[in-house]
Order: sequence, then C-alpha cells, then structure tokens
Amino acid sequence: MIAAVDVLAAPGMMGPVFRQPKAGTTLLAQDNGPKSACVRWSTQGTSARKSLQLLGISCIFVGMAVMPARTKDAVTIERIAQNPRVQAALASFDKNAEWITDEQVRLTEIPAPSFAEGHRAEALRHMLTSIGWKTEIDAAGNVVSERDGNGSAKDVVLIAAHIDTVFPQGTRVRVKRKGTRLEAPGIADNGAGIAALVGLARAVSDANVQTEATLVFAGDTGEEGEGNLRGIRQLITTYKDRLRAVIAIDGASTDHIVTQGLASRRIEATVRGPGGHSWSDFGSPNAITALARGMVAFSSVSIPDVPRTTFNFGVVEGGTSVNAIPDRASVKIDLRSEEEPELDRLEKELHPRRNDGRGAGQRVAGDVVPISRGAAGRETTERCAVGSGDYRSGQILR
Repeated sequence: MIAAVDVLAAPGMMGPVFRQPKAGTTLLAQDNGPKSACVRWSTQGTSARKSLQLLGISCIFVGMAVMPARTKDAVTIERIAQNPRVQAALASFDKNAEWITDEQVRLTEIPAPSFAEGHRAEALRHMLTSIGWKTEIDAAGNVVSERDGNGSAKDVVLIAAHIDTVFPQGTRVRVKRKGTRLEAPGIADNGAGIAALVGLARAVSDANVQTEATLVFAGDTGEEGEGNLRGIRQLITTYKDRLRAVIAIDGASTDHIVTQGLASRRIEATVRGPGGHSWSDFGSPNAITALARGMVAFSSVSIPDVPRTTFNFGVVEGGTSVNAIPDRASVKIDLRSEEEPELDRLEKELHPRRNDGRGAGQRVAGDVVPISRGAAGRETTERCAVGSGDYRSGQILR
C-alpha cells in the first residue's frame, strides 16, 4: 500500500522544502477509472515501506517544525530522523504492513460515492478511535481526529485523505487479490490514501511521537466530481488561521509530491428548444443537435501547452424518447489549468458557443452555469526525492 502526498499551503503557513523524485521510483498503485482499478501490494516490499516511511517522516517533520522562533531554524529532517521515537514510528510500518493492507481492503470495500460517504466515515472513525485518537464526525461528514502538541495550542498541522470515490452508487466494490496486485474500483484513489492515514496515525500513537503542533488527521468528504471539496473547505473554515500546513494524501503515485494548487471549474451548459414529435414536427430545432454543434465549436478553441490547460465534456444528457424531438440538452464540462486566467478565457469562450449550435432560423436558448470553482494556489514549496532516502533538510517558509 502506498499513497501520493500533496503538500499544500495555508495562508501564512510554514512547511518543509521537497525536491523532485529521482528516476527509477517504483509506482506501486494505479487506478484506471471505472473499468479497472488496481494496486500492487506486498507486505514484504521495501519500496512500499520506504515510501510510507517518507510520508511518515514528512508529516512528523512538519508537526515538529512548527516551533518557537528561537529553535525552529535548528530543526532538520536529518535531526528528526535520529529521534528514537521517530525511528520507532518508521519501524512500525514494517511491523504493521500486513495490517495496513488489510485495512485498505476493508475500507475500499465500503462504497463511498460523493454525498454518500457515511458508512465509510463510520468505519474510519472506529479505526482511529481504537488507535487512541479523539475522533468525531463534523457537519460536513469529515472524520476528524486530533492529537495535541506540546507547543502552542494554536498551531495545527492538518493531514487529510479524502474518503469519497469517483464511482457511482451501485458500483460493485470487491477487492480481488491477483498475486502481488489488489484490484477494485477506488483501491488506489483513495483507498491507498485512507490506509496511509490510518497507518501513520497508528505509527505516531504506538511510538508516542511528540510534536510541537497539534496534529489533525482527517478523512474528508466531497473531493470528487461535484462534491466541490466540501469536506476540506469545512476543515479550512474550522481551523482557519491556526493552520501551519496542510498535507493531502491522495492516490497511489510515488513519483512526485504536488506543491501547487490546480485551478478547476465545473460548468453545466444547457440548450433549450420547443421540442415536438419526430414525424409531425420534423425540422423543428433539436436541443441535442444544437448542443453537439456548440461542443464541436468549443473543441476548436486554442489550448496552450504552457500553462498546462485541459477541458473535458464529462456528462451529456437530453431527450426523453427516441421519437420525441428533445426540448432540452445539457453537458457538464471540466476545465483545469495551472493558471486561473486561462479558465477565465475558456469560460468566456463557452458563452458564445451556445449560439454556435443554432442553425438558420432555429429557436433555441441556452445558459452556462458554474457548478464549482477551485482557485489555483501559488507554488509554496519545491519538490524532493521520494523513496530515494534523500531526506533533505527543509527551508522554513516565512
């Protein structure tokens, strides 16, 4: 089991510097969407343990590094790695590797589509409570565990893994073991992340690692699709200016650490017409035809390589019967970019495309409505070697 780590910044946060991973890092997990999802696993695999250990020491470092000004400059990852309790925590990943994998399987097999994460949330709450963490479920459905630090009660390091999956209600979720692979919808995204969260919580607790900052471990809701990040938004609102760092454990990649927010917008475009019968009203405006023309027209818009920018027509709906001219058609569009101005440009491009779908004399109307928005964040840290044993000291962001 392994998960990627996203090191994100809260306003005024302090955090470690990470660098780009070295070539040859092993990818242990993958999730290929609704048709197939799998993760390589091995309770004996050194790559998985080293990567999870790096996650552990990264989280512990951030927690221990939020220290009074007179001492924080002396805190380095090398120094913390020599701490006996930290060494005991890292060693626990070897001892508990099979347990962590079993918990990953158990949590993955509890369906948790966005807006229906309740059963998985209860299971995660029980796991964290049994480890000894004070745990509750908040108003947004987040599972929230706190462990007080030895320093200022104000300082908080939030370590989060989203508990919802992209797979819809009714998806059969049963983990299959094939040699060194686990296969199931959501086994990587984000079964791996949740398992890493639980494994890290147990390691910190078993070794009685002491941190200056209060550690908050959270399983957050609504990360996927139209969930609009409702869980993490609630957590940011709850802790506000107490946050010194946010670490999101998401997915299966061990290749990189993400240090910059990605701007995204989800938009629904709708076209409406008069409708009618396919025979008697033939020639009347067809909402689906008009929408399709608009989609084709938008697809010709120039998309830059830098900043990287993408769009996707994800869901198309319309019509009620094969012999009825549809009076309504809609499409949900995902826009993403490394720079928010690009999203402004693309969203503006969507509006005139409603008219591109109209044929001569066609009486159709349309609207473009934002579903959710996520702003791009400035890059706050550099990248570091993952799984290479290169635990470099971190510059503290001021």
